[in-house]
Amino acid sequence: MKLPRRYFLHLAAGAAALPTLPGIARALDYPTRPVHIIVGFPAGYASDIVARLVGQSLSERLGRQFVVENRPGASSNIGTEIVVRAPPDGYTLLEVTSANAQVYPNLNFNFIRDIAPVACIGRTLFVMVVNPSVPAKTIPEFIAHAKANPGKINYASPGVGSTLHLMGELFKMMTGVDWVHVPYRASFVPDLLGGQVQAAFTPISQTIGPIREGKLRALAVTTAARLDLLPDTPALGESVTGYEASGWQGIGVPKNTPSEIVERLSKEINAVFADPLAKARLVSLGFEPMPMPPAEFGKFIADETEKWAKVIKFANIKPE
Repeated sequence: MKLPRRYFLHLAAGAAALPTLPGIARALDYPTRPVHIIVGFPAGYASDIVARLVGQSLSERLGRQFVVENRPGASSNIGTEIVVRAPPDGYTLLEVTSANAQVYPNLNFNFIRDIAPVACIGRTLFVMVVNPSVPAKTIPEFIAHAKANPGKINYASPGVGSTLHLMGELFKMMTGVDWVHVPYRASFVPDLLGGQVQAAFTPISQTIGPIREGKLRALAVTTAARLDLLPDTPALGESVTGYEASGWQGIGVPKNTPSEIVERLSKEINAVFADPLAKARLVSLGFEPMPMPPAEFGKFIADETEKWAKVIKFANIKPE
């Protein structure tokens, strides 16, 4: 018996759709067991706090535990490699941060190739501060002061290759100031308050108290526009055209994770921060929600990687 052509095409179309059905079923059932979120920084860090907020909200929304595991070290690369090597089944997630956009040689993975973006969560807001002993009250005054005293101004960061270190080197690259980086293993804020170091880029949440008390002077925020948290503090880009920097966070998964699971996670994560209470908790941590779907987040990561690669090359930064 000769089958009608239309019937044959109908069968062929149905057969072509069959391979997607298991993926759809996985997404509908997902998750069926606890999900692990790998954080490349110690417990108590801002990235850890945000990951726990996201994990708690996802646990409530999806009815399964989302468990945060801290795997710190090597600018978060230890935790990243754990996720790269994990099965691509949606049960091992990576808290992606701006540290992942910092390209270093001799890693056992390629972040952009090996991690699939799921959703951007938001960004940490930063401010450039100085000890009140520094005579400058504006960015132009600070640049003039630093250029008149080459090599005599120190700026602090949590370590070589940290986001705050790169912010300082980007400032150096764009302004030509000759200032000295002082990396710390513990908090640098006590030395900044005491004047042992003169300047730093810091999360606003970390220093807004000393700023308001007059113990530190805020020269500029590092976002493209002024912020409601510090309305009288200019954006650094108002004086240094094109300067913009922030620490951002999101979620990624191993490459080849089923697209249906990626889309499910993306939808649920973005829904978390549509909730006013969850959004308010983020803002209280000095964090600005910045939701993005997978494709947009992937482009954002690629652009950030290109940007910071230039700074790393300029400053000849080697990971410790």
